[in-house]
Amino acid sequence: MFESLASCFTFRCSASLNMTNIAVTFALPAESSEFVRRLTDVSRPDRNGIRTIRGRIDDRPIEVLHTGVGEKVCRERLGKFLHGQEFELLISSGFAGALDDQLEPGDLLLADNFSTVDPRTKHSSFSELQIWTGNLVTVPALIHSSEERSKLAQSSGAAAIDMETEFIARACAEHGIPLLSLRVISDTPQQVFPAPPNILFDMARQRTNPVKLAGFFVTHPTRVPSLVRFARRIAQARKTLASALVAILREL
Repeated sequence: MFESLASCFTFRCSASLNMTNIAVTFALPAESSEFVRRLTDVSRPDRNGIRTIRGRIDDRPIEVLHTGVGEKVCRERLGKFLHGQEFELLISSGFAGALDDQLEPGDLLLADNFSTVDPRTKHSSFSELQIWTGNLVTVPALIHSSEERSKLAQSSGAAAIDMETEFIARACAEHGIPLLSLRVISDTPQQVFPAPPNILFDMARQRTNPVKLAGFFVTHPTRVPSLVRFARRIAQARKTLASALVAILREL
């Protein structure tokens, strides 16, 4: 289904890499916060009615967009973000859920089916990055149960799921922007969410409802330890992803 490699990222096209502006997308600030912390010269401009984050990794200009969760908001924000703007590369990043337990929380997955860059040319500078390659499938809702994940793994052949990358890939194809899809695993069939998805995240409001979340754990106190473990996994996943992105951007 997927394989592990330490690799350098080279374009499938013959053009040399001379990056002047790179976009990095995340669904939510909860996914991007550690990466944003590592940027220098940070500003927060408004682009066509949406707020972005600009900064630098060394001397390379980076612009961060939060797409939101799910098709509707992602397509809307990405359309405004890309309108009238040229990027040399877009990196679709953030969290993903594993469909089987070969992947563990904190593992990095390069989505082979969405990326238009070739990760198979090995280079020693990436020897410290353990990156899995495999297919990613975009789904309309968070999948919680192990049984549903198993069925989807069998029907799709994918290694992991997210809720935005398919739409990002379509937009990049329309604008002729090379795409690298790199995700970090946040949950697996055996290490699932500590609460039902509708408790953890309100899709309509695009945020967690703290009152609803607190109410759930008050009535389900035995779930509190799993929430603590989940929060620790997420914090470590953010750091792993940020380190990988910085390493990749410095190599381009």
